[in-house]
Amino acid sequence: MKTVSTIDQIRKARARLRGSVGFVPTMGALHAGHESLIARALKENKHVVVSIFVNPTQFAPGEDLAKYPRTLKADLKRCQVAGASLVFTPTSEIMFAKGHDTWVEVEHLGKPLCGQFRPGHFRGVATVVCKLFNLIQPTRAYFGQKDAQQALILTRMAQDLNMPIEVITCPTLREADGLAMSSRNRYLSPGERERALIISRTLFEIQRRYEKGERDVSHLLSVMESSLGAEMDEVQYAEIRRLSDLGELESLNDEPALAAVAGFVGSTRLIDNVVLAPAKRPAKRKNPQA
Repeated sequence: MKTVSTIDQIRKARARLRGSVGFVPTMGALHAGHESLIARALKENKHVVVSIFVNPTQFAPGEDLAKYPRTLKADLKRCQVAGASLVFTPTSEIMFAKGHDTWVEVEHLGKPLCGQFRPGHFRGVATVVCKLFNLIQPTRAYFGQKDAQQALILTRMAQDLNMPIEVITCPTLREADGLAMSSRNRYLSPGERERALIISRTLFEIQRRYEKGERDVSHLLSVMESSLGAEMDEVQYAEIRRLSDLGELESLNDEPALAAVAGFVGSTRLIDNVVLAPAKRPAKRKNPQA
């Protein structure tokens, strides 16, 4: 595994990779969820490139940029064990040189959900990922379902800007007790971590009710709000949106939807979601006599 940190180095290292390239962008503090993305990328491509960069432009004033965990040595070890071919570890000065004045924004998808509470967040995400896509030129890029809105935004960005990249959203990896894996989980005290389980438990209950036939969005939202309010210190949103474009819904039908939650347990902001989609019907068996 090779590690590089400058623009010139990543371009030269990327030019030496022949065949398909899978790309896993990260902000470091890697965990098993990131490893699962690398494993998927390795399965579907000849080479895997990982970036480790704590992007300052996606943090609003007052957010946790200064204390965001930085564990580069351990992260590089995880990348090597997972099978990455190349790791890119730029600094902020390299990614955003003095005078940087160009931004990428996916307007509609960036407004609801987290966009209401983190001004400029998705502009920062889209800009840095666009820059990384330009540098690494991957065949496929991999993101986790936990960050569903981000994955939708980056998929749309790649489509709208005619990038020859397949953006793949992979299932959320969870701890044994159901908590979605996140680099921010390490901020939680033991008591806060126990209370944080209300998020996944609530989402699983909504999924269960959906599978049992509940389709009334307002009723499902009331279940979410009453359940989450019992344990979370602040619920920023608990919503059910159309999965394709995050549009509002009054009732659920055969179109997939996203049940999503964001809020605080203690001082830690957590997000999670589940997809509500009809079970796939088994394909009809052909009549061998036909």
